[in-house]
Amino acid sequence: MSRLFLADSPELSGGDYGIVAVVAVIALAALAVGYGLLREVLATGQGTERMQEIAKAVQEGAAAYLTRQRNTLAIFGAVVFVLLFFLPADDWAERIGRSIFFVVGAAFSFVIGYLGMWLATRANLRVAAAAREGGGRERALRIAFRTGGVVGLFTIGLGLFGAAVVVLVYAGEAPKVLEGFGLGAALLAMFMRVGGGIFTKAADVGADLVGKIEQGIPEDDPRNAATIADNVGDNVGDCAGMAADLFESYAVTLVAALILGSFAFGTSASGLTFPLIIPAIGVITAVIGIYITRSRAGEPGLTTINRSFYLSGLISAVLSVAAAFIFLPGQFEDPEAGVSPAVAASAAVIIGIVLAGVIMWLTGYYTAPERKPVQHVAETGRTGPATVILSGVSVGFESAVYTALVVAAAVYGAFLLSGSVLIALFLVALVGTGLLTTVGVTVAMDTFGPVADNAQGIAEMTGEIEGEGADVLVELDSVGNTTKAVTKGIAISTAVLAATALFGSYMTSINDRVESMGLTEGELPNAFSTQIVSPNTLVGVIIGACVVFMFSGLAINAVSRAAGAVVYEVRRQFKNIPGIMEGTTKPEYGRVVDLVTRDSLRELATPGLLAIFAPVAVGFGLGTGALAGYLGGAITAGVLMAVFLANSGGAWDNAKKLVEDGNHGGKGSEAHAATVIGDTVGDPFKDTAGPAINPLLKVMNLVALLIAPAVVQFSVGPDASAPVRYVIALAAVAIIVVAVVVAKRREGSISDNPAEEEARSS
Repeated sequence: MSRLFLADSPELSGGDYGIVAVVAVIALAALAVGYGLLREVLATGQGTERMQEIAKAVQEGAAAYLTRQRNTLAIFGAVVFVLLFFLPADDWAERIGRSIFFVVGAAFSFVIGYLGMWLATRANLRVAAAAREGGGRERALRIAFRTGGVVGLFTIGLGLFGAAVVVLVYAGEAPKVLEGFGLGAALLAMFMRVGGGIFTKAADVGADLVGKIEQGIPEDDPRNAATIADNVGDNVGDCAGMAADLFESYAVTLVAALILGSFAFGTSASGLTFPLIIPAIGVITAVIGIYITRSRAGEPGLTTINRSFYLSGLISAVLSVAAAFIFLPGQFEDPEAGVSPAVAASAAVIIGIVLAGVIMWLTGYYTAPERKPVQHVAETGRTGPATVILSGVSVGFESAVYTALVVAAAVYGAFLLSGSVLIALFLVALVGTGLLTTVGVTVAMDTFGPVADNAQGIAEMTGEIEGEGADVLVELDSVGNTTKAVTKGIAISTAVLAATALFGSYMTSINDRVESMGLTEGELPNAFSTQIVSPNTLVGVIIGACVVFMFSGLAINAVSRAAGAVVYEVRRQFKNIPGIMEGTTKPEYGRVVDLVTRDSLRELATPGLLAIFAPVAVGFGLGTGALAGYLGGAITAGVLMAVFLANSGGAWDNAKKLVEDGNHGGKGSEAHAATVIGDTVGDPFKDTAGPAINPLLKVMNLVALLIAPAVVQFSVGPDASAPVRYVIALAAVAIIVVAVVVAKRREGSISDNPAEEEARSS
């Protein structure tokens, strides 16, 4: 096992406390600015009575789903809250703080997700109303983007405030308490991502298969019983899920940076203050980026948004370099570092900001309709759905390679900045922190997508927006489609950087525990080996990759089951309720919303249990070396799988829109039918399984970090007990097996007999 340099806990002086207090005030200022933007959005017009009626149905469905999800997850959270008390800690104050801030992290994650949903379901109406008014393009874009700006500012405000409070209260012990904060944020984000993703794509796939394919009606036609559920899903999946996802990326990256920083600078408080200063700079640049987003005459909406993103990134880079030279000491604690902290930190943060820009461009290249890859996918629609699927899969595979190499280059660049492994790991965390200086604008870009999509849906369902207003909404919907894909790429990158930094935190935790027990490397058993040629480590790598594949398969299969139930329900209504196709009778929208809500919440348990108990089984069963390999395998497979799923789905989606714009025969053509099939396959790829891998990686790394001291305790020293380790491992395996078996048995919930299924749905 490699020995990393270990240090005493840092001590905060009065000036250090002042810096952290200023950071907390900046975080509160972000919340205040966000509240001001919220009032600005809500003060705009709400359109016609019919528009408000449809928007209200979406609002009620989304709120009902998230309320039921909150109640479901509260039970799960209570169990984890109790379990955290039993994990090793230096004292009871640390145990209590870790559990309490687990709840705080989970609550903040849910609040961010709920706020994203709540505001988006009200802003979509206002964007549609702005477009309906003559010449409302610039106003509609501003409302949609500032809606995302509210969520972005609350994301960075709550994340930064939570971390600052922990540092103020616990000082040098803050990193250990923050492990609970990060786990709470990541666990809730994963559940919201999985549940919201299943909801949105089950409704979307079901609506498309029956509405577009079988009945030949438009996507948001009010005659389709799944239409309201589809619009609800956009908000609980893309808004609530992505907002919670980026919040936990923000929180977990801060956790990793603070843990590694406390080791990198020893007793100096710089390791606790500097990782907070950089996100505080991100607050300032987020506000600037949001307010400078103004469309110029004749300028494409995507150009407007991209300009704001790149300008905010440039400002972040300049301010971060200045902060590094002002606040960092002359040298690291480790004499082998061989580099100035200010120079290394500046370079690391700049790498992170540049990485955000490169990922944004790269994802846009593979998913934007004006680029060659998507145009090729659309063209293959002329030869049928099979070639559409093949071309989209090819785009996903190719883009995954380039994205993974770019992220790997960023990590290796941070590694080259120092001669010390520990310092290099801290710099990797700073790369992630630098990337997250853009998170306020990133969240704004992501929320913009579903708001624009829903606004277009409201226009189509009411038929009250025509001419220039309709063209504005079509354009914004197309822009939103690209921004959603781009932000998924950035979110994946933050997940990999955070997971890599946590991986380093895991190794420092193991070494810290071993050294506290007075042991040397020669006294450790083979199970502690992290050499890749060691069989235990290689087995861990394989298992880690397998878990990513299993998790993805469970998520996609869950969408398939839930979508099948939606298909039967929508078919039943078309068949048994007279007057739906004629438009004289309203479908029973609520039945589909309830159906998808029930199925999506039922599917939450298995992926969650897999994420939590797989590291437990590997760590206690095979040892710390195998668990290190497990984390490495999961990170490697996770980045490739997440990018593949997200970009394949994004390419299929925009290829369909390209055909619907009149290319290759337009709507109703064979090419259109083929690309609709591709989009239907891609929906669970890009909006369920792919994004859910982000929090999965961080949950598994945090679980490994938390259990590491216990694994060491039962492996070596006076408390060593192989029977206890194996009992814990077998119990974890049993829980996973039962959860997977139960999930697989649900495959029979969609009957082979349509009559039986219709009777069941009735």
